[in-house]
Amino acid sequence: MPAGGFSSVTPAGVEFEAKITPIVIITCIMAATGGLMFGYDVGVSGGVTSMPDFLEKFFPVVYRKTRNPGIDGNYCKYDNQGLQLFTSSLYLAGLTATFFASYTTRRLGRRLTMLIAGFFFIVGVVLNAAAQDLAMLIIGRILLGCGVGFANQAVPLFLSEIAPTRIRGGLNILFQLNVTIGILFANLVNYGTAKITGGWGWRLSLGLAGIPALLLTVGALLVVDSPNSLIERGRLDEGKAVLRKIRGTDKIEPEFLELVEASRIAKEVKHPFRNLLKRRNRPQLVIAVALQIFQQFTGINAIMFYAPVLFNTLGFGNDASLYSAVITGAVNVLSTVVSIYSVDKVGRRVLLLEAGVQMFISQVIIAIILAFKVKDHSDDLHKGFAILVVVLICTFVSAFAWSWGPLGWLIPSETFPLETRSAGQSVTVSVNLLFTFVIAQAFLSMLCHFKYGIFLFFSGWVLIMSIFTLFLIPETKNIPIEEMTERVWKQHWFWKRFMDDDEVAAVTNGDIAKKNGHANGFDPTSRL
Repeated sequence: MPAGGFSSVTPAGVEFEAKITPIVIITCIMAATGGLMFGYDVGVSGGVTSMPDFLEKFFPVVYRKTRNPGIDGNYCKYDNQGLQLFTSSLYLAGLTATFFASYTTRRLGRRLTMLIAGFFFIVGVVLNAAAQDLAMLIIGRILLGCGVGFANQAVPLFLSEIAPTRIRGGLNILFQLNVTIGILFANLVNYGTAKITGGWGWRLSLGLAGIPALLLTVGALLVVDSPNSLIERGRLDEGKAVLRKIRGTDKIEPEFLELVEASRIAKEVKHPFRNLLKRRNRPQLVIAVALQIFQQFTGINAIMFYAPVLFNTLGFGNDASLYSAVITGAVNVLSTVVSIYSVDKVGRRVLLLEAGVQMFISQVIIAIILAFKVKDHSDDLHKGFAILVVVLICTFVSAFAWSWGPLGWLIPSETFPLETRSAGQSVTVSVNLLFTFVIAQAFLSMLCHFKYGIFLFFSGWVLIMSIFTLFLIPETKNIPIEEMTERVWKQHWFWKRFMDDDEVAAVTNGDIAKKNGHANGFDPTSRL
């Protein structure tokens, strides 16, 4: 989810000399804790909002409904705009912070942006853990959201720039993997703190977010900024020294010169957002925006935010609901690891289409079970059916985690051309956070009104996105980024009609290159 900036890819697939040095591994692990923080924030809210002590203090109306289901029925007991705002405010703040983070990432550097994110995280955690009223709680969540906005811009970009080319893809998915580990960690913490008597378990759940927050802050203090960032800001000697240090060799002159040239070309792009709207860039823009909307309308975040609440609604006891959330969190982590190994072997389209079938079937079966077995005032879901629902939700989560989860970010990052790369990624991040906010704010109300139909609603969207994938998303596996136009867009049955004016653009770019005495044969903003 990177912001403005650039990173280099070598011409014709030639790799620069680079060792996988200890400093690169340590730097990437520390930076990726930004993903851990984001995942923890996603996972912790659902568990905390199902804790009676937390509800009694901040949401007494919801607390009374959970104590007496006869008031509003199973499906509506958590329907409360304030409760949803507690979860969704983080994503609205993240959306706003994204625009500021784009500026700081470019002007102040990746390292300082990660430090700002760490500061927001720490202050937000303190306010949340010490909250005395709803206002203090929401302000804490908003500050955490600001941290998410800054971290999600800087960390993936930093990782792609520090890593040697041959392990860049794997290290980029390290951020996504850390998000899933953060969710699992939050679910385990909630499972433990729910057993604490005395009414302060929820404070510990929210306060333990301080661990990844401190790791990110300390990491940002200790790591060096990326050579790309230093060169972009005119600090050439410092950038060269850092490049020599992280590559573990003195033979860095070719890569250094290419980074300098990439910086010069990136600065020539005066109006990236205007370029983004040109006809020839429409396929990439449509696909990037559609992927973010579809990613949220799979229903995944609804399940991840509110897993314990959802399982409670279905008649699980509080203990069982938290335990089930831990299981889904573990499946999420393992399935993300699967995507690291399979994405470059079987391809993007195969993963998306297979996952579409798997998610659709599991959601429809869940809806059928709930339609017959969970009524508004039924006391319990039969044990056999309860286990089947957990298995089906795990089936759904696993399909998402090896497809729409990582690929929703990967495909936009490898399809936007140089002149619109930073603008395209900013739009991608913004659309994602906007629809994450919409789902987080609306889900519990939708659950109340749709009841079991909520799963049919999301399965309908899964069907639509699978049809979209089948006809409109091209395969980008093993295709160099600089060859996307020729080998992908101009060959696609539908998108090729938008490439009419590409020759004009190529001539213009050729003239610019000649004027500057440089033939641009590579894409200096590739992330993978």
